[in-house]
Amino acid sequence: MGRLLLVALLSLICLPVWADEVEGPHVQGETFEYSTGGQTYQGYLAYNAADDEPRPAVLLVHEWWGLNDYIEHKADQLAALGFVALAVDMYGDGKVADHPDQAQAFSSQVMSDWPSARARLEAAMEALRQHPAVREDDMAAIGYCFGGGVVMNMALAGMPLDAVISFHGSPTQAVSNPQPFEGLVRIYNGAADPLVDSQALADMAGELETQGADVRVVQYPGAKHAFTNPEADALAAEYDLPLGYDAAADAASWQAALLALDKALNQ
Repeated sequence: MGRLLLVALLSLICLPVWADEVEGPHVQGETFEYSTGGQTYQGYLAYNAADDEPRPAVLLVHEWWGLNDYIEHKADQLAALGFVALAVDMYGDGKVADHPDQAQAFSSQVMSDWPSARARLEAAMEALRQHPAVREDDMAAIGYCFGGGVVMNMALAGMPLDAVISFHGSPTQAVSNPQPFEGLVRIYNGAADPLVDSQALADMAGELETQGADVRVVQYPGAKHAFTNPEADALAAEYDLPLGYDAAADAASWQAALLALDKALNQ
């Protein structure tokens, strides 16, 4: 059993006798700046400050809203499990959309210019590798919605990652020249998600397999778009969007993702 899986399982067990004997992780979160093309990007870095060994890194790519509290919380969760997690800023200067129209404009601009998007991601990856808490050769990427589409395209572009994990991600192919990718690709989607085209998702998975990736697609029955986000129901009501939080699918996909990370980064 890998270390990550063991930690995840132990986190579900309450043993009071350990309370005074084991010190838990000290998650530290901080702004993490990196630059490319004359633009500064403000990511969010989380790691266990009590850990004295370098650990695998995980790049997190936000939903179309931008780098908000939701994605920072995911980074904190991964840090508590022994990863160094960087939630990247795909829009620059930490911009966050406050309306779906603005989010659509921001995300469309990124996906319509993949070379620039790739340069931002490469700058983030290079800066992250230089951090003393990071084990240099081990890195994965996780994305949500818009970010899920970004990380699938990272794999399609053959970027140096051991694993790519997409949660309810857009399968739009922004990469015009696919490259070999031998890492894991895990795609977790809601079977009742009207915003993800099933044929486009199948095409993306097929193309990734053609490039050599170990691909697995999981469809969660009844789950809608943004099923991992506890704020999805409120956003759906406010903006009349087909979103919905699904606690069961959220928990199942998270545990599946941890197993994938354990397999890819702790071999």
